[in-house]
Order: sequence, then structure tokens, then C-alpha cells
Amino acid sequence: MKFARTVVLCLALITLSVSSALCAELSQVVRTLEQGYASLNDLQADFSQKSHVKALRRDEKGGGELFIKKGGSKDSMFRFNYTKPKQQIVSNGKTVWYYIPDQKQVMVMDLAQMFEAGNGIAMNYLTGLGQVSKDFAIAFADNAKDKNGNYQLELTPHKKSAAMAKLQLTISGDAVESFIAKGKPSTPFPVVSSTVVDQIGNTTRMDFSNVRTNRGISSGKFSFRIPSGVQVIKNR
Repeated sequence: MKFARTVVLCLALITLSVSSALCAELSQVVRTLEQGYASLNDLQADFSQKSHVKALRRDEKGGGELFIKKGGSKDSMFRFNYTKPKQQIVSNGKTVWYYIPDQKQVMVMDLAQMFEAGNGIAMNYLTGLGQVSKDFAIAFADNAKDKNGNYQLELTPHKKSAAMAKLQLTISGDAVESFIAKGKPSTPFPVVSSTVVDQIGNTTRMDFSNVRTNRGISSGKFSFRIPSGVQVIKNR
């Protein structure tokens, strides 16, 4: 009986130890994300993208390279160079250019218009224009951790928009562990993947890899010269 009690006690201790290691508190995961962004100046990363169009029951895949340079407010700069499909989305913090080479078209709009149209919150977590805890109600997903030990969050925006009903973020488990142990995340960009869900159920997931941060990206990277012979469509 004594042996049996010892085995039960050991199993209980092992279970407690495993349970403690499994999940950080939600606040710790959120602080890992927010503190990381506080120290983020610029970002370069590869990304793969998968979109699901609900009405057509169709998946669309793409990918490429992204660059971000934080600014003071809504003047953060970004560049998405898609290799598939071939296109570019570039902003210098004031103007946005959406270039589609195959169609020989470039759409031009003010960055403020994009935010006014409801797409601002969708860009918040990428461009550091606010803290997620202020813009979203945040909870763990049904599966708090993925198979790689990363944390999965579901974020519901306080301000409704057609562009976003829900945002799902996967946060690096290593970054969270670093935050718990050292008081700071191991990277300024702890986001492993993001999924935007719009009001009609369409989803766009982006997975990030080969992430490089705070390398001093030049602001010139975010300028766009309109090629000759291209139709310019201004949305202003």
C-alpha cells in the first residue's frame, strides 16, 4: 500500500509539473507580444499566405517577402513583395500603392483611407500602431498551444469592421518562456502566424519565417516608382 501511495504521489507531482509547463497565463502571452512590439523598429520576413473564399469554397495560396518600418503614429511604412501572385503593396506612411504587373495597373490611395475603411485594425499588429489589449478582447483559442508548443490566441476587435470579425495569432512558445524567465521576449516579433477572419467567414492566414528584426531598413525601401505604361487608378 505504501508503494502504491508513493506511485500515486509521484504521478500527481509529474502531472502538476507538466500542467505548469504546458500553459503560461494569458496575460504573460499578451505581454510577450506587446513588449516585443515596443522594441520593434523594423522587420524583414518571408511569408506564405493561404486565403479561403467561403462563397466560392476556394483556397488561394501566395507568398513572398515583407518589410515593415515603424513610425510615430499612422505613418508606419510597409512593403509586401508577393512572388505568387506577382504583385506589390507598398506604403511610405502616407500613400499606398497596389501594383499588379500582369494587369499593368497600380491603384493609389491615402493610407488614412485604408484605416477609415476599417482595415486599420487588421494592420495594427503588423505595423505597431497600437496595443492589441486596447483594440481587442483576447482569449486563448480552443487549443491553447499548437503541436510545436506555440500559444494560440483569438482576438475580437472592440470596433467592428467588415474587414475583420476575428484575428487569430500564434505566438512563439520560446518567446513566452523567455519573457517568463527573463522579463523580456527573445524576439521583437514573436508572431509565428496570423489569421484574419472577416464578417462573412473568409479567412487569410499568413505564416512567417526567416524573420530579421531591427536591421536598420532604409526608408527608401518604402518608396514606389510607377513604371511607364502602367494604368494609374487613384482612389482619393
